[in-house]
Amino acid sequence: MQETVASDAAGSRTKFSSRPGGERHALLATGWRVRDWPAAWLLIAPVLILFGIAVVFPLIETIRLSFFDIKGLGRPKYVGLGNYVKLFTDPAFRNTLSTTLIFTLSTTAISVGLGWLLAMLSAFSPRHTLPFRVMIFAAFGISEAVAGYMWIGILRPDSGGLLNAVIGLFQPGFAQPWLGDPRTGLWVLIVAASWGGVGLPLMLCFAAVQAIPKSLFEAAYIDGATHGQVMRNIMMPLSMPGVRVSIFINLLGALRAFDIIYILTGGGPVRSTETVGYFMYRESMTQFKLGYGAAATVILLVAVLFVSIPAIIQRTAGAR
Repeated sequence: MQETVASDAAGSRTKFSSRPGGERHALLATGWRVRDWPAAWLLIAPVLILFGIAVVFPLIETIRLSFFDIKGLGRPKYVGLGNYVKLFTDPAFRNTLSTTLIFTLSTTAISVGLGWLLAMLSAFSPRHTLPFRVMIFAAFGISEAVAGYMWIGILRPDSGGLLNAVIGLFQPGFAQPWLGDPRTGLWVLIVAASWGGVGLPLMLCFAAVQAIPKSLFEAAYIDGATHGQVMRNIMMPLSMPGVRVSIFINLLGALRAFDIIYILTGGGPVRSTETVGYFMYRESMTQFKLGYGAAATVILLVAVLFVSIPAIIQRTAGAR
């Protein structure tokens, strides 16, 4: 059987059969089958269609609506960037931006910081802290709506609220409207939102610590290191991958928070707990300003992308 020898760009030599179909066999050898491409596109088509219907089309439509002034069932009026200009000159929206920043950074710092600390402490005795870790992680699986109704029972303004009842044991007659006071509403909401976010950082950081070679701990203890020194110099630096992932996930969750705000405060009192996500809902669904609410949605999307893209780029670069 005759054979032809071809040189590739790198100078290596590959043998192809000169009989009919020889090039097809060469393509098979390299894993490329042109005739399978239609089947591959057919298999992926349902996913692409669903993604387009559920994500791409609503995204494009939201961006389009943000350039129109739409009030209720009235005729849309094109205003260009007018909605965005109005947003940044609206005192309520500027207050919402600052509230969103405080809420997002605070809930992320509390959740990740507390979860990281608990993971470090649990790593010293993994077996004995297993029930403890399971209970904390279970809170992460509770929906924000259910958690919100639970916190309502704790934060009721009368003596029937659990928090006021406990405080009343030490200072009778002391009952605070924790969610109804603009001075305390946001901070109590931050505590309630942070409670459910501790479980994920705990498990991620604990898994990162468990991946550390045991020889490092043995060498440190042989050299006379204390538990505090081991935590500070070995466990905390080497658990940073889990911390970074936790920060990324918790930031996105805090930016998109809506359910717990809707149930606990409804954005009040006097809009002191209103984030961009809730502002979008209020303007679109209760004030019927669809274009104005869509512009707020685009601002929230930009904030999410600002957080997401650097993390995605970093993970992708690490994978390469």
